Amino acid sequence: QLSGKWFLVGMASRCSYLAEHSHQLEATTVTMTILDGQSLAISTFRKLDRMCWEIRQHYLPAQAPGRFLLKGEGDCSKVDVVVGEADPSSFIILYYQKGRSISVKLYGRSSLVSDAVVDKFEQRARAVGLSEDVTYYFPTYGFCDSADEFHVLDGEL
Repeated sequence: QLSGKWFLVGMASRCSYLAEHSHQLEATTVTMTILDGQSLAISTFRKLDRMCWEIRQHYLPAQAPGRFLLKGEGDCSKVDVVVGEADPSSFIILYYQKGRSISVKLYGRSSLVSDAVVDKFEQRARAVGLSEDVTYYFPTYGFCDSADEFHVLDGEL
């Protein structure tokens, strides 16, 4: 259900980097592939310094359906990923929790989603204490479809 191409529409996060660089947000797409029926291979395509990059990540299945674990280096850098709500034909809302900090991301099957979906996303963000002043929306143009072999990063963003 989650496999295929998704567009990053919005993100709610207290990440200071995001706040400082919100004027530089780049159009971002994600391709999800389900491996072995459980884990997810994620390829994120976005521009960094006007070059298209691919960031590859591997989400491992966690204890319950709709829950995944993104492992970084060392125990402290693991991220819990939870599917909050999804309509596989149009949108998905994911929670990312690392330690005490939580972020909420909205992905759409197209770069534009309905107002009703945006409302759901904003309600979910508010429910975990993330207000409109830490909610960011991504450009709907200028997407990368691929990256050359020299612009691939394996690991977490």
